[in-house]
Amino acid sequence: MRIALVAHDAKKEDMVNFAIAYKALFSDHELYATGTTGMRIMEATNLTIHRFQSGPFGGDQQIGALIAENHLDLLIFLRDPMLAQPHEPDITALLRLCDVHNIAVATNMASAESLLRGIWRGDLDWRNSLDEAQHSE
Repeated sequence: MRIALVAHDAKKEDMVNFAIAYKALFSDHELYATGTTGMRIMEATNLTIHRFQSGPFGGDQQIGALIAENHLDLLIFLRDPMLAQPHEPDITALLRLCDVHNIAVATNMASAESLLRGIWRGDLDWRNSLDEAQHSE
């Protein structure tokens, strides 16, 4: 699976701890992240992560491009609901793309953990069928 990891500043430490806890699962998948989030996860876990720009500098749109091209299976975006973000329109557009392209998305720790447990169980294996169909065309 191709998984993107994004976290607002107040949630970056939570994302790093989450990545440490699920390192074994993450190591079997392709990981993408916005700049600082990806760097912090890599430093803490030694996981290989394709890093994009920071969110406010276009990282959200870069991840959105993966979604639009069906090159992403899961987005974990730990958002800070208590603080208005200056790039909120970009965030809204990213979440909308997930809805349009039927990409599983988690915006808090509870939903992120549920989706990762679903990966372990094979609940998201249907994404592999989509990927295979796309490559056979």
